[in-house]
Amino acid sequence: MKVKQASRLNSVKEYYFSKKLKEIADLRAEGKDIINLGIGNPDLPPSEATRKGLETAVWENNTHGYQSYRGVPQLRNGIASWYKRFYQVEVNYENEVLPLIGSKEGIMHISMSFLEPGDEALVPNPGYPAYRTASMLAGAKVVNYNLKEELGWMPDLKELEQQDLSKVKIMWVNFPNMPTGATANLDFYKRLIAFAKRNEILIVNDNPYSFILQDQPMSLLSIEGAKDVAMELNSLSKSHNMAGWRVGMLIGKKEWIDIVLKFKSNMDSGMFLPLQIGAVEALNNPPKWFSDLNEIYRERQEVVFKILEKLNCTFKKEQGGMFVWAKIPSNYNDGYALSDKILYERNVFLTPGGIFGSQGNKFIRISLCNKIEVLEKSLERIN
Repeated sequence: MKVKQASRLNSVKEYYFSKKLKEIADLRAEGKDIINLGIGNPDLPPSEATRKGLETAVWENNTHGYQSYRGVPQLRNGIASWYKRFYQVEVNYENEVLPLIGSKEGIMHISMSFLEPGDEALVPNPGYPAYRTASMLAGAKVVNYNLKEELGWMPDLKELEQQDLSKVKIMWVNFPNMPTGATANLDFYKRLIAFAKRNEILIVNDNPYSFILQDQPMSLLSIEGAKDVAMELNSLSKSHNMAGWRVGMLIGKKEWIDIVLKFKSNMDSGMFLPLQIGAVEALNNPPKWFSDLNEIYRERQEVVFKILEKLNCTFKKEQGGMFVWAKIPSNYNDGYALSDKILYERNVFLTPGGIFGSQGNKFIRISLCNKIEVLEKSLERIN
């Protein structure tokens, strides 16, 4: 037939976890009890107020129709208030906030709204694969910038500026970083904004992990003048245990929000209103809700440290986000080798760091999204 795959898909592959989860399902079908410590899928529920907000709205007769592409004012105002309360960032809820059906769609929307053939996009290595894929699907050339272990998994901006950046339109940034757990400080953010201004590059910071194992959530937009050159993606998936709800947001100046909305409005028909009402309640969670959540993650983290010690991996205990990133022992060629050995011999799946880029080849990642009993069972198997 003349119907063939579009050429834009030739440069991308099926998402690693899509294939690996199928393999794990096949192993389970064979009777093997596989423990999955790979994916950051929160296993804890949203707050009670969040769920009640959703439930109440579902039973209203007028909440089931199409919704605004911009989201309801209550949600946009809730996001703006949340940014003010926790990040100390002033946001105009009328035109600087765009609710998203998950921040992952925002990565694609931004790419399609700003990138085109001939443009270049700076993508972190290691980093979330979606930055690379979305940039390529938009027709841009991907230019890796290395996050270096010796620099605490931060980019060397001086080294980066020695390259030809004339065609770079977007730089994808993600702190607290996934997969490395590295956190940025104000000094780095200030240097990053100055770098973007000198080179006329749009910085897009993906910020879904800022509440997980962090004493003080930070936003790139808290830097003076950041809105001139930066936008920020955020999400309730990790911080509020709402991954399946698909509630994200894009924060930025009106001119850029309007450009992204032009693309988004042709892709969906708005977010289900009860989800938006529930999200408003989630955004009102008090600080104690986050501190209680982090106490659970810290307890789980201690067991993960024991697992990694049994595997003779090395790691730093000061990591943010809901994963632990660790270097494999020298007797393994790469993280894939260690991951496969533990999967096939001990029925425990760990994520190989190489799926996030070549800088992650010698690393593995373990998720904290499993109960203590599951983590301890994994430890017993590995012992």
